[in-house]
Amino acid sequence: MKLYNLKDHNEQVSFARAVTQGLGKRQGLFFPHDLPEFSLTEVDEMLQQDFVSRSAKILSAFIGDEIPAAELEARVRAAFAFPAPVSQVQADVGCLELFHGPTLAFKDFGGRFMAQMLTHISGDKPVTILTATSGDTGAAVAHAFYGLKNVRVVILYPRGKISPLQEKLFCTLGGNIETVAIDGDFDACQALVKQAFDDEELKQTLGLNSANSINISRLLAQICYYFEAVAQLPREARNQLVISVPSGNFGDLTAGLLARSLGLPVKRFIAATNVNDTVPRFLQEGEWKPKATQATLSNAMDVSQPNNWPRVEELFRRKVWRLKDLGYASVDDETTKATMRELQALGYTSEPHAAVAYRALRDALQPGEYGLFLGTAHPAKFKESVEAILGQTLSLPKELAERADLPLLSHNLLADFAALRQFMMRNA
Repeated sequence: MKLYNLKDHNEQVSFARAVTQGLGKRQGLFFPHDLPEFSLTEVDEMLQQDFVSRSAKILSAFIGDEIPAAELEARVRAAFAFPAPVSQVQADVGCLELFHGPTLAFKDFGGRFMAQMLTHISGDKPVTILTATSGDTGAAVAHAFYGLKNVRVVILYPRGKISPLQEKLFCTLGGNIETVAIDGDFDACQALVKQAFDDEELKQTLGLNSANSINISRLLAQICYYFEAVAQLPREARNQLVISVPSGNFGDLTAGLLARSLGLPVKRFIAATNVNDTVPRFLQEGEWKPKATQATLSNAMDVSQPNNWPRVEELFRRKVWRLKDLGYASVDDETTKATMRELQALGYTSEPHAAVAYRALRDALQPGEYGLFLGTAHPAKFKESVEAILGQTLSLPKELAERADLPLLSHNLLADFAALRQFMMRNA
């Protein structure tokens, strides 16, 4: 598999190099040189397969012969050890529930697959994972890499801007997992990660790698659950499918669009954001004008400069698709609350991110279409806000209950690269 740097097309690397390097020169994202496509017959046959076998075939189409088929399938089986069920919400709407993994969020798929790929590729060579999180990435990455030999993980997150239970899930592990609360928003955390990757000495000394959605292994893993969703739908729903994706850093939408590029039958996608609406405004007005990030109920989407957007544009360019065909919506907190209550009245308990996606979907769905919205996190991860909005008590799943009373082990730092660098290098 060859990938090229979106900022310098002359920089072309293997899959293994892209996984271990994370970013290219000038902080460029890697993108597949070849865009494989399955025939309609192949897609129909794949939709009959089990999740792991199908996912191995999808990933093999991108990775090629860099990883033997049997090894890749074994790694996929280890990573995807939990389901991704579609829950029926209305006659014409379902929710793809991606929160049945160990950290109750969709990022378990990408985080665990990346851990499998990195340990396969790196062997005994020491690696430092540096990543920023707006909530769920941190937990998924921490649990995916926890206890692995020769892997140090440093996770930056915005202090006071993620839910208490999100924080407990990954800031109580210790061991090879180091968590750092940054005085700033997610974009400040992400900027620090980018600065670190521009520091050659830091990169070489620590064997630096990122587990953000910018890493190609995470992105490819996420393609697989779109196929798994369609496999669960009746044939008539597959022919008129609209998928609404709650979007922050836009990795999930990118993966969905790559699934469509492979041949998955999706009529259209909707990019659903909260009031951090850089992309909806861009699609409406044609100008890229990020504003200051605002804190919202759907905090994992509090991103005003989404990292994966260049990949979306590149895919549309390569496939000669029209960006104006991409649906979009921006949903404010009051509408999110009302939508959560609306879903509760339908018998479905949702958290804010899924509610944003449902609202965007419900408002755009046409007669005869079938809508799917992504449930990216378990409602109990946002226990305080969900209980306050719905007026009901949520029981904690065991994954959260066993961590709820543990002490936080985080360090606190200013949003200052010199301070972060010193922290990273202190034992080098």
